Amino acid sequence: MELKVDPASVAWFKEEVGLPQGAGVRFLVKVYGCSPINSGFSLAMETNYPSEPGVTYEADGVLFYIESRDEWFFDGHDLSVEFDEGHGEPAYIFVKDGVPVNPLVKEA
Repeated sequence: MELKVDPASVAWFKEEVGLPQGAGVRFLVKVYGCSPINSGFSLAMETNYPSEPGVTYEADGVLFYIESRDEWFFDGHDLSVEFDEGHGEPAYIFVKDGVPVNPLVKEA
């Protein structure tokens, strides 16, 4: 599994999310909701301190991670966090074998 965060999303997290010293941005499973890859569960984020990170990505001094206990949710998919200009916030794109399952549609 791979985790990527584009530069615009990194900047958004730094500006909009209060990150305590030493904390990172954790992507985790949320019960209920819906996602393109796992019915009945969705993706959430929080600021936290990693305990058993399974997947990490670091950019501009910010650690992004998924705990090993949450990797099951991704079912072999990678997570690409891409800034959605239309909504003014990051979007979570699930990628399987290099192909986005829910590609970000960029407005012209």
